[in-house]
Amino acid sequence: MSRKIRVLIAKPGLDGHDRGAKFVARALRDAGMEVIYTGLRQTPESIVNTAIQEDVDAVGMSILSGAHNTLLPKVVELLKEKGAEDILVFGGGVIPDSDIPFLKENGVQAVFTPGTPSEEFVNFIKENVRKDG
Repeated sequence: MSRKIRVLIAKPGLDGHDRGAKFVARALRDAGMEVIYTGLRQTPESIVNTAIQEDVDAVGMSILSGAHNTLLPKVVELLKEKGAEDILVFGGGVIPDSDIPFLKENGVQAVFTPGTPSEEFVNFIKENVRKDG
């Protein structure tokens, strides 16, 4: 029996609410994944340390503060520095369409904005997580 896909859901930066992150976490759990949720106001360093410690397959970050172009690529950079570049990184939240190409160029594999059907991000993770673990 193969192990469940493990996903870390994180709230980087100073966002004050996590309704979207909790929605994503529930949808992933309901799809049979194991979900670790970090809570509010996480630093990129704490997100990466938790991802490595929990041996996750993917990290999803929900952000509303407008700091996505700084915080999300920083998590990707830190994962690479720690030899964990095989962890899938995706983002979501209030992110302008014009910023999505920059995020993808900087290692964020997908961005899901408000209103994205849960099946879309569930299927993305299932199709893109390396299943050699």
